[in-house]
Amino acid sequence: MSRFGDGLRIIPGTAKVIAALVYVVAASLTFFLAIPNDRHMNEWHLWQKLLFCGGIYLFVVVWILLIGYVHADAKRRGMRYVLWTWLAALIPDAIGIILYFILRDPLPRPCPGCSMVVKAGYTFCPHCGAATQPTCPQCGRGVEGAWSHCPHCGSGLPSQARAR
Repeated sequence: MSRFGDGLRIIPGTAKVIAALVYVVAASLTFFLAIPNDRHMNEWHLWQKLLFCGGIYLFVVVWILLIGYVHADAKRRGMRYVLWTWLAALIPDAIGIILYFILRDPLPRPCPGCSMVVKAGYTFCPHCGAATQPTCPQCGRGVEGAWSHCPHCGSGLPSQARAR
């Protein structure tokens, strides 16, 4: 499945139910209460009324689903998910949601030694001590596989670290 489909799967069912209920209630109230009381909208054709009532609340549904996504994604990344959920919901103009996507942590990955989930920034597994990424032989800090020198101490890296 695509990355978009995988992202949709992590949205909690509660957020989907809330979004559906808000959509149905708001569209129904608009169709049965607001439109009949407005003299300009009352002159519209039925298809125009239905399109207006159905389309205007899609933004609210997307907003609720994005807040649900932020909640679930922050939880699986080991971040402060309650804080990020509140920020995404309460900061206006979706700035909280945008900030989340800019500032979120990388996904944790399994340790090659014990298969426990380890945060992406860790060089060694806190459970078994196995190296989760290549390290500098001089200072012991994590390095990228394509680097020829350590960015922390400046020493040259052996070719097997680059090959990994």
